[in-house]
Amino acid sequence: MTHRICGVDLGGTKIEAVVVDAEHKVRGKARIQTPTADGPGSVVEAIIEAITQAAADARVKPSELSGVGIGAPGAVDSETGVLTRAPNIPGFEQPYPLAETISKAVGCPVKLGNDVGVAVRGELELGAGRELQHFVGIWWGTGVGSGVVLNRKMWHGRGAAGELGHTVIQRGGLAEPSGMLGTMEAYAGRRNMETRAHAAVEAGRETNLFALMEQIGKKRLSSRVWQESLESGDELAAELVGEAIDAIAAAAANVVNILDVEAIILGGGLGSRFGQPVADRVAVAMQPYLFLPESSPPVMVAELGDLGGAIGASLLIGKQS
Repeated sequence: MTHRICGVDLGGTKIEAVVVDAEHKVRGKARIQTPTADGPGSVVEAIIEAITQAAADARVKPSELSGVGIGAPGAVDSETGVLTRAPNIPGFEQPYPLAETISKAVGCPVKLGNDVGVAVRGELELGAGRELQHFVGIWWGTGVGSGVVLNRKMWHGRGAAGELGHTVIQRGGLAEPSGMLGTMEAYAGRRNMETRAHAAVEAGRETNLFALMEQIGKKRLSSRVWQESLESGDELAAELVGEAIDAIAAAAANVVNILDVEAIILGGGLGSRFGQPVADRVAVAMQPYLFLPESSPPVMVAELGDLGGAIGASLLIGKQS
């Protein structure tokens, strides 16, 4: 049977699924909006539907896949396939046997990994990190996750390394969904940016963000909404994105000061959507926080783009012998 693997990127806004061949080329894909109600059951059904659609696009049945790798946000137990906590996915506040549930439904092996971890691994093996020894990947989306690569190996620490989004950049600052104060994610996470946009409108500010959201047919301020609002010259969008860039730059500079990595790779829904122009803004904003600004590392955009998380998740399934 032809070797086909499915990779799934479970995000707070969308579920992306791809089917790749033995050379990691995409043969089929599907995208479904992440449900926001009805608990884990609705999200599981959406994941299964995304896998089914991607498999059909690749002209295979789900049961004919060599396996499915799922990158999920939050804390995962890769050994048991349990999603232990995912604050950015409604209904997943408690441990859930995600891999086992999906495997029974689609009829093939399923492995689970952290969404940013698998995306960064994808860049390490197939993307912008192919020729780098040490780098940090920052994935800017519903939340802000990161992954650390040292000597071409993912650094996991005791299991929770790389949570750059939860590092404090402003003591006593804004709160993120977990309740932590002053973290980078509190300023840069898409969900927090949307909350702040709502608050600004209630306080009398004008913006086209929510009108664009309705025109596009979205239920949330997606990366496309933010981009189109910025391109239209919306002042509130520019202000919130500017603050997010400053927050990411401060956190990135801190990790550069500690690890002296060769590069920062920026990915995720917002990072990939905004591209190199915003990556360049992050590089400039890092300068005041660097111990050695004259040797500042480049800030690069993830090469695998919007499909990077799903392609990286497919790497959780090894090749057939």
